[in-house]
Amino acid sequence: MRPPLAAVVLIACSGLVACGRMKSVVVVSKPSEGPLVHGIVAEGKSRSVFEEVVGSVRAKSVASIEAKVSGRIAKMHVDLGQRVTKDQILAEIDAKEVKAQYDRAVANRDQAQRDYKRFADLLQKQITSRQEFDAVEARYRVAEAALREAESMLGYVEVRSPFDGVVVKKLADTGDFAAPGKPILQIENPEKLRFEADVPEALIDTVRSGAPVDVVISSLPAPLHGTVSDISPSADPVSRTFLVRVELPGEKGCKAGQFGRALFPTGTYSSIGVPSSAVVLRGQMEMVFIDDGGKARLRLVKTGKRFGDDVELLSGVSPGERIITDHARDLNDGQAVRSAP
Repeated sequence: MRPPLAAVVLIACSGLVACGRMKSVVVVSKPSEGPLVHGIVAEGKSRSVFEEVVGSVRAKSVASIEAKVSGRIAKMHVDLGQRVTKDQILAEIDAKEVKAQYDRAVANRDQAQRDYKRFADLLQKQITSRQEFDAVEARYRVAEAALREAESMLGYVEVRSPFDGVVVKKLADTGDFAAPGKPILQIENPEKLRFEADVPEALIDTVRSGAPVDVVISSLPAPLHGTVSDISPSADPVSRTFLVRVELPGEKGCKAGQFGRALFPTGTYSSIGVPSSAVVLRGQMEMVFIDDGGKARLRLVKTGKRFGDDVELLSGVSPGERIITDHARDLNDGQAVRSAP
């Protein structure tokens, strides 16, 4: 059954009204303004040229401990690595001969003292001559001197530490024989260290006493700032080097015997330095981005030494150009960027 003509006309008119109310919407996208970036102007900086010389950390105070009298070690009071203080007893020597000499000296002194008092009384009473009294007095003085000598030798039975330090070598133990000239212990003061290096004769003229020198120790996070304290006046005839000592500051983790490198300044030069965040590594290539009037321009560069967080640029950038220092890894050549004020 076909619909009435009036219904068809009504439907058509409704469609026309609906069409008259429709509006076309055109979406226009704005071009990207690019990321906000910071940068620095490339400029040459004066830098020092250093010559590295290898060496070792040494304790400033080192002592080889030996007994002054011969005898068996009756007791060893310290162990390897133990801290000791000045005048602390390190070992005791069983020196029976020394003790016997002391006892004999005491007996001789006591006898000479009694004779001296008796002859002094006789001289006062004019019973003895002055010559006899002088002889007795001389024997008394000799006996006193012998006793003082025996007391000193008896004191050598106890081996004491000459300064505060740490036992770094233990060359003998209880029961071993000790004698003058035969070390039994070695002590170092770990609080006072210095760096010793053999400087080639070609560099020795650039080294000055009191000059600052940085010393790099691999186990420490940062170089030590030392000062040249001693320079040998003559060269080693075999190696043709001069011994140079550098005083080191007290630094936790630095120990005697460690290997290191002293950086002796030999001159200056000018180079461009940028933060390490500005250098992008892509494969084997090193590059930076230049802010060229709102466009990021890629530049291949060659880097040199590092100075803290700065990287030296040897080529690829000219002084006066603005180098982008952040978001460099996310940029592409020719990309629009906005410079931060």
